[in-house]
Amino acid sequence: MAMDPLLNTVQQLLVVPDDLERILHAPTRSYMRDTEATASTPVDVKEYPNSYVFIVDMPGLKSNDIKVQVEDENILNISGERKRNEKEEGEVKYIRMERRVAKFMRKFSLPADCNLEAISAACQDGVLTVNVPKLPPPEPKKPKTIAVKIG
Repeated sequence: MAMDPLLNTVQQLLVVPDDLERILHAPTRSYMRDTEATASTPVDVKEYPNSYVFIVDMPGLKSNDIKVQVEDENILNISGERKRNEKEEGEVKYIRMERRVAKFMRKFSLPADCNLEAISAACQDGVLTVNVPKLPPPEPKKPKTIAVKIG
């Protein structure tokens, strides 16, 4: 049984919005890249009495390829990028390339008791250690004694 041409056209027009919806709401490449970078960066977070310590694997990165930043509202951003050796590009023919050029990124909300001015970071043997000292606890307020005047 042949389909009515009008019905066929209407059915095709109904499919177009679904296709447009999928295209318009697809994640961007940068979003996908950042999501992959976040998912592929393992981090250990430790709490000590006087500090928080973040330990991040950053294999193959030099210290100038790593960024540690504190963004608005106490967000610790640890990121880095492994790049290809551009000096070799013209001279070398790769037989196998398994080590990817990659970005690393993690973001953490820091607690209110962090001393943001004293954060330090060190990278040794491909492991980044970020030390976030805690602020000293506020001293408990002592009751103020008020002298009573006799008048």
